[in-house]
Amino acid sequence: MIGGNEPFDAVPFFWSAHYDTQVLYVGHAEIWDTLQIDGSVEGLDCRVAFRNAGRTLAVATIGRDLDSLHAELELEAVWPAQ
Repeated sequence: MIGGNEPFDAVPFFWSAHYDTQVLYVGHAEIWDTLQIDGSVEGLDCRVAFRNAGRTLAVATIGRDLDSLHAELELEAVWPAQ
């Protein structure tokens, strides 16, 4: 970031804590045509995949840290998004 003139091409990620709930997000999805939800958002145990044209662009998780790490590895294999 300092002194380098190279583009940042790593898979982006962030996490956010809201009281006792942590949301992890990996990838980047400005637009999507499908949300694939596994688990229960209300139960604070879920994986949400943001997909467009059959491709997973980003994944958000609550209570599923291992799923988030797996999603990051999967996205790294095809990043940057086409």
